[in-house]
Amino acid sequence: MQAIRNFFRPAWTSTERLEGKTVLITGANTGIGKQTAVDLARRGAKIIMACRDMEKAQAAAKEVKESSGNDNIVCMKLDLADSKSIREFAQAINQGESKLNILINNAGVMVCPYGKTADGFELQIGINHMGHFLLTYLLLDLIKRSAPARIINVSSMIHSWGSINLEDINSEKSYDKQKAYAQSKLANVLFTRSLAQRLQGTGVTAYSLHPGVVQTDLWRHLSGPQRFLMKFASPFTKSSAQGAQTTIYCAVEPALENESGGYYSDCAPANCSAAGKNDVVAQKLWELSCQMLNITWE
Repeated sequence: MQAIRNFFRPAWTSTERLEGKTVLITGANTGIGKQTAVDLARRGAKIIMACRDMEKAQAAAKEVKESSGNDNIVCMKLDLADSKSIREFAQAINQGESKLNILINNAGVMVCPYGKTADGFELQIGINHMGHFLLTYLLLDLIKRSAPARIINVSSMIHSWGSINLEDINSEKSYDKQKAYAQSKLANVLFTRSLAQRLQGTGVTAYSLHPGVVQTDLWRHLSGPQRFLMKFASPFTKSSAQGAQTTIYCAVEPALENESGGYYSDCAPANCSAAGKNDVVAQKLWELSCQMLNITWE
């Protein structure tokens, strides 16, 4: 079984060091977020683990420190389902950190039952897209001052099954949890594309990626037949460590220094869907996101 998993292991390694760099990872207490934290900590970076559950975060931070041999690991509370929490978190980062070289928007929810965030957004679009959109906006000045810097949005190949419903972004008229998830992952790709265009000439680059089919806590909301299929396919899935590799690649690979706005999979450029390249929809989504979050971001 391990041999099958090894078949999917990306043929990419790097000895790139990150001493003196600060990295912020959302959802870093579990899955690929935690594995990303371990790897980048081993490279010498200061790691800020932004997590909703501080008890789990502290336990994960202890593991990251032990695995990496790096004690420069900080846990901070961040609830991406609440703009008040996001603003308080961003304020603390802006006041407490002199630089932010790498922002990894990794946290997410998947095919969950219908629910809404504190701000009234459907959970998947609210956490996976709106929360990270607002967080990036609030931290962008610090990131620009830290250039060269990178912003990485963890999406999914599922984005190719999605479409952006600008008339019902919160799925209030009808809710299909798979479609809502695909919409949120497409939003990640379109956000990256728009962001890259706006950041030209700043020294800040942006990337979106598909980590692979990874066995993580995101599976917890899968229902009977879906859960059975995923269990059946488990020998062909990636471990969390393998699933983290493309995020790490986008964070450290020197060859990407002058690339921005692209979509990556298995530590290499990949083709996203036609919908993921639609600049008209990307602009409309950008404007709608700003309107719903009550921010001005040209």
